[in-house]
Amino acid sequence: MKLVTYSEPGKQTKTRPGLLWGNWILDLQDIPSLSSRLEVKISKRITKLSKLSSTLDLVASGTKAMEDLQKLSWRIFNRLGPEKTPRTVKNLTEVSLRPPIPRPPVLRDFYSFEDHVKAARARRGLQMLPEWYDFPAFYYSSPGRVYGPDDDVPCPSYTKALDYELEIACILGKSGIDVPEAEAESFIAGYTIMNDWSARDIQEKEMKIGLGPAKAKDFATSLGPWIVTPDELQDKKAGPGRFDLSMKARVNGKQLSGGNMKSIHWTFPQMIARASQSVEVHPGEVFGSGTVGTGSLLELGQDVHRWLSPGDEVELEIERLGVLRNRIIQSSKS
Repeated sequence: MKLVTYSEPGKQTKTRPGLLWGNWILDLQDIPSLSSRLEVKISKRITKLSKLSSTLDLVASGTKAMEDLQKLSWRIFNRLGPEKTPRTVKNLTEVSLRPPIPRPPVLRDFYSFEDHVKAARARRGLQMLPEWYDFPAFYYSSPGRVYGPDDDVPCPSYTKALDYELEIACILGKSGIDVPEAEAESFIAGYTIMNDWSARDIQEKEMKIGLGPAKAKDFATSLGPWIVTPDELQDKKAGPGRFDLSMKARVNGKQLSGGNMKSIHWTFPQMIARASQSVEVHPGEVFGSGTVGTGSLLELGQDVHRWLSPGDEVELEIERLGVLRNRIIQSSKS
């Protein structure tokens, strides 16, 4: 099942949660009326779900509710053909997709792909840190600067070294504290694509201070285009916490990065177990994987591609998860 947050033309500030089936979006609030029209019975649990106003509320509704919703949506869409599609079911071309979780309660980004860590450090003349193998490390980014698919992303006025980062992210669907690694996978409501935009010249200076990246990262994170629930990926399982999903990045149509999620060293269950130690995690929290190998200009080097600038279009593509596309624009402060 794919979950979306969308807005209609002229109503950009009003977002709605929906289910994506092919190129069609079914708004949660339209489920009761459409089910009645198609003579499909719905449970009280589904009736409650139809009243939810956000995708965050939906992922927090629980595994059983999500399973019921998936079964119902399958029945609805299979009874609909192109000639029967009602006005309440919207085509992707008629709406704007927003970030699947427009304002996450918490946004963590990890550092979980060994190939990227080694290559990026080598570019700066640094050895691999032995401490990296002790636990999955992360930092907090800004939940208030999240962009969605096809959004324009302003280049900060204070950087001359703007970079993309090709990442996969998971969204939590349950609350918990001190979550055991063996149980952590059940906390994942779904997966999406993440671009952790980075100002490399600022990052280089900030990292010397020892508090981690701040203004090098907090100006923008892109998420989207939708949330894919774990059941859609089970045939791509490649071991505990790993999926065989190809990952690509293109700048202005040219592919620069290519990797695979299965190469991840620290898995999402391990990240959740680490982050939840003595801290309660909640539905809607976003965990970024960190950059896959070759997934940034920092790692590839300026001989492969210059730093990003206004007018550049960046596309991140992950198998089964779709394409997350953004265009860089000039900051209004520049």
